[in-house]
Amino acid sequence: MSSEVRLASPRGKWVLFTTVLGSSMALLDSTVVNVALPRIGEDLDADLGALQWTVNAYMLTLAGLILLGGALGDRFGRRRVFVVGVVWFAVASLLCGTAPNAGALIAARALQGVGGALLTPGSLALIQATFHPDDRGRAVGLWSGFGGIGAAVGPFLGGWLVDGPGWRWVFLLNVPLALVCVPVALRHVPESGDGRAAHGRFDVLGAVLGAAGLGLVTYALIGAGEGVPGAVVVATAVAGVAAGAAFVRVERRRAEPMMPPAIFASRQFTAVNVVTLCVYGAFGGFFFLGVVQLQVVSGYSALGAGTALLPATVLMLLFSARSGELSDRIGPRVPLTVGPLLCAVGLLLMLRVGEDASYVADVLPAVLVLGVGMVTLVAPLTATVLASVDVGRAGLASGINNAAARAAGLVAVAALPVLAGMGPDAYRSPDAFDAAFGRAMLMCAGVLVVGAALAFATVRRPAPDCARPECHTHGSVAVPPLEGRRGGRLGEGVGG
Repeated sequence: MSSEVRLASPRGKWVLFTTVLGSSMALLDSTVVNVALPRIGEDLDADLGALQWTVNAYMLTLAGLILLGGALGDRFGRRRVFVVGVVWFAVASLLCGTAPNAGALIAARALQGVGGALLTPGSLALIQATFHPDDRGRAVGLWSGFGGIGAAVGPFLGGWLVDGPGWRWVFLLNVPLALVCVPVALRHVPESGDGRAAHGRFDVLGAVLGAAGLGLVTYALIGAGEGVPGAVVVATAVAGVAAGAAFVRVERRRAEPMMPPAIFASRQFTAVNVVTLCVYGAFGGFFFLGVVQLQVVSGYSALGAGTALLPATVLMLLFSARSGELSDRIGPRVPLTVGPLLCAVGLLLMLRVGEDASYVADVLPAVLVLGVGMVTLVAPLTATVLASVDVGRAGLASGINNAAARAAGLVAVAALPVLAGMGPDAYRSPDAFDAAFGRAMLMCAGVLVVGAALAFATVRRPAPDCARPECHTHGSVAVPPLEGRRGGRLGEGVGG
């Protein structure tokens, strides 16, 4: 495993470019599709439930299999699995772009999620395993910033494509991106893996139970809003909870679990993942509903709705790397407390965005505050998760954190319309959608406040040194000291 590549070197720049491009395909697709939802619904005659599944089929397979994707990278080589994921994602994108109906689109989106589960954890694990310890903090910050840009550019790009060549190009765009990413990865990115993971069995049962639990609960939540009989909804929800409980039991008893319970012995790692659930649940709800609100209620075109979010993109571009460096110096507690609170204020400001909303007076202030909050928390969140485990388990840690983020978004997209009182045809009625959107934003802001409170109460500045033997033991939840760019620690586990 190579860990001496410097960020300023030509190879370091190629590694960063490749990992950002690959992960941006998945991040971009997560947001670009939201802008296209109203047009997809019209073209394919789909109701709100079908649009929810267009989003959630992707997030379901992504969240359910991303841990397995991280483990595959650790065992068979992170570059190899990353490249396979990029190719898989591109082929599934082609199927999405040629789907003849809503059912075919949903199935292709599920296949896309499988590709995303292979490439997403690998991109971040490659950074952690490849770069010199002194450069990791800045590299993660740049990865977060450019990756966030990919996600934020999604609505703008999606709007341009929807209003221009059509919504199908939202998916077809991934094919040329993959054609650039794959040869660059094979030429410039060194292979890495965890030699300790090269033996043993994969936890297939754990992966199946995890995905089944998420899928059944998601079906129950969406079905409740579509008028599915109550008995079916309750039975499905109970089966989902039972599958989740079985997943936990299996993981605790297996010799080589997909998600080793021991990794959560670190209070730092556990706390940051709980904060991730809160933050990305709120983000998932906002990005699903926000661009639809701008189009259905405020009368924006698809391009106008996407362009409205560009200021957040600019903020991520300018300040994410600096945010990662600041977190190295002052510790993660303050950024992970202040960031969610700023995002909550941004979502509350979205309550002013209604019919004939002024961009400058109503939309722009909300987007700017939300962007500042995202800059404050995204890079420190990612760096703290990775710094809580040893480098050899970077794929696993990245997979767990990504699974938490995707699962949170999955549940938010499924549950928010039900909790906010949206019916199957709500997106076709401006008044009904506007009222439900306001209730949904209040809920999302509340979840962000809870996340901030949890961060303040549980996340601590890493200790200056890690002299305990367990910090250097295979499977431990702490990490060897990772030197920050300015000589400070990136972090280590605090539990045990």
